[in-house]
This record gives sequence, structure tokens and C-alpha cells, in this order.
Amino acid sequence: MEQTTNDTQHLATEVRDACIRAALEGYEHAAMSGLCHEGAWEAAISAMKMLDLNAILNQGTCD
Repeated sequence: MEQTTNDTQHLATEVRDACIRAALEGYEHAAMSGLCHEGAWEAAISAMKMLDLNAILNQGTCD
């Protein structure tokens, strides 16, 4: 039971970290391209929506 909890916690952390990375990269790229704050924020949200969750799940099974 404890291993399942640890696995779930690890997966949640991986997904959170991937979302943060995607948002930061999306925002920075959009801002450097000249988008306003609102446009850059929309780009950050879009980047999170486009995350390849299967890649995160597969990476988690290889650890």
C-alpha cells in the first residue's frame, strides 16, 4: 500500500513539474515573440494543454 502511495506521489510530482516547465517555456517564448502578458499567459496555458502525458507516464515506468 505504501509503495502505491509513493508511486502516486511520484507521478503527481512529475506531472506538476512538467506543467510548470511547459508553462514557463510557453510564456517565455511568447513574450520573446512580442506577445503581451495576456497573450503570453494564453500561450502558457496552451503549452500545458499540449503536454504529452503518455510520455510522462512512460518515463515514470522506466524509473
